[in-house]
Amino acid sequence: QVQLVESGGGLVQAGGSLRLSCAASGGIFSIDNMGWYRQAPGKQRELVASITRGGSTNYAYSVKGRFTISRNNANNTVYLQMNSLKPEDTAVYFCNAQIVRYVYWGQGTQVTVSS
Repeated sequence: QVQLVESGGGLVQAGGSLRLSCAASGGIFSIDNMGWYRQAPGKQRELVASITRGGSTNYAYSVKGRFTISRNNANNTVYLQMNSLKPEDTAVYFCNAQIVRYVYWGQGTQVTVSS
């Protein structure tokens, strides 16, 4: 069974940085797209960034130039480097992975940015 486990969340001051990691396990042969989403209290879950197996990336407008998504296909891991964090980046961050026609989600990691 495929499992995604996120790590790296926490509390940081505005202007600071955090690096999120998400490791997929469970007999995976190949992961197609991987991505990071976030959900703030009272809001819908939204895409933050995604990356294809070949390395093509896509970012939400609100994080362009501040966040960088990357992945390591050899160990089925996706990363999100977050710089210049703002209070509005506060949310639970979830990673996901698309494997053939299935999409899997992690349990989420809290990111809190204080002003």
